[in-house]
Order: sequence, then C-alpha cells, then structure tokens
Amino acid sequence: MNVTDPVADMLTRIRNAGMASHPQAAMPTSKLREAIAKILKEEGFIQDFEVLPGKFASLLIHLKYTRERRPRPVIAGLQRVSKPGRRSYVGKQDIPWVRSGLGVAIISTSKGVMTGDQARRLGVGGELLCYVW
Repeated sequence: MNVTDPVADMLTRIRNAGMASHPQAAMPTSKLREAIAKILKEEGFIQDFEVLPGKFASLLIHLKYTRERRPRPVIAGLQRVSKPGRRSYVGKQDIPWVRSGLGVAIISTSKGVMTGDQARRLGVGGELLCYVW
C-alpha cells in the first residue's frame, strides 16, 4: 500500500485505534513518524512506542487511556495542518497556541521535529505538521 501522506495516515491510525479502544496502533515506520511518536510520548499523550524490526519494519504505538469508569483515550483530537497539496509554514513569531496551551503543535524545523514551545524557545519556525490535544 502506497501512502501519499504518511503523517495523515499515522494520525488516522492513532485516532481510529483510540475510538475503537485498542491498546495499540501499528503502522509502517519512518524517521518522521518516529520523531512524532517521541514527541507524543514526551508530552504524555501515549504510553510508549517501539520499532519492530523485520523486512518491513513497523512502528507500534501503545495508547494511553484515562482511569475512569469508562476509559477514554488521552488524545482527544488530532488535526493535520500542512498537507501535500498545501504546505503550511510558520515563522517563529507565528507559532500557534493549541487549545490555550492544553495541546501541542508539532513542527518540522531545520533543527528537527519539535513542539511549538520548543521551536519558540529556540527561535525557529518551520512546517506546521499537526495539532494534538
């Protein structure tokens, strides 16, 4: 299966797995997907992630749920911003706040993939990949 937008595919797999209450979401791996998964783990949106080796290496994301009577996914929403048909770039002064600081913007910069807060602190802009809240 050839995917034209791997980031949108990743976000859709995570969203679908969360809505179906699956413990994890599996997908083909790439450096960009691993960097996004690392940010999601650091920000507390997922439990963990692992790269499964093999002929076709895959990325396994362990989802995180609330500890309520009816568990809900910690990730309430995912939104792809920059798309293959319409790229979206932001300068350091234009990095948006997501849900009044409750969510994160994931940005691909010249210094790597990072959150909007990290990019603001480093004074760099880049391609606005997605919002997570």
